[in-house]
Amino acid sequence: MADAILSTHNITKNFGALKASDDVSIDLYKGEIHAIIGPNGAGKSTLIAQICGTLKPDMGEVELLGQIITHDGPQQRAQMGLGRTFQISQLAMEDSVLQNVVLGALGASQKPWRFFQKALEDKTLLLTAEDALRRVGLEDMQHMQTSELSHGQRRQLEVAIALTLKPKAFIMDEPMAGLGAEGSKRLTGFLDDLRKEAPILLVEHDMDAVFALADRISVLVYGKVIATGTVDEIRADKRVKEAYLGDAE
Repeated sequence: MADAILSTHNITKNFGALKASDDVSIDLYKGEIHAIIGPNGAGKSTLIAQICGTLKPDMGEVELLGQIITHDGPQQRAQMGLGRTFQISQLAMEDSVLQNVVLGALGASQKPWRFFQKALEDKTLLLTAEDALRRVGLEDMQHMQTSELSHGQRRQLEVAIALTLKPKAFIMDEPMAGLGAEGSKRLTGFLDDLRKEAPILLVEHDMDAVFALADRISVLVYGKVIATGTVDEIRADKRVKEAYLGDAE
């Protein structure tokens, strides 16, 4: 198999007596969606925080494109190509859609901008932002205030911001959260196409979306990966049924 785009190697994180990550090793390969599922308190958010750099593991390594990034901060990882969307939106609701994306492009540019208003006049940043909005289907909404967007459109906006980083991998933390059935269906189709841009590590509770999208699934329980496999393999795994899926299918 080709080299992984993103990997964790034996990640371990303890909070006192609680082992939030227990020797976790996962891989993300080009063109795939690898879903991380598990019950509440399983350690999914802790794992994502360690991958994205907001939390340091006690042991183990994080690797992106063959380079160990365990000790790099979130900004460095973003500039290296790790594109993240959040469980809880981090958007500036009072700003326009375009301004939010320009902020993302500004971070990717690594230029020492002192004033955001000057950045809004930079043609390169504007073109980068407008192209990202076009790719997620929000080009006609660029001058709207972000607070006016629907929940699903805000998710697409977060992806547009991530696209300005020219990501090598996406980390998505419950992108379906708060969406109705129709919104989830639209976003599922969108993510299915997005994997062509960069592979996606997906944390999600919506099992219909997970089963529709995932090439592989890893199941976390009490901080430990109890199973990794295809959708069919995970559906059939007795340990997974007992620990998480139960009657959810």
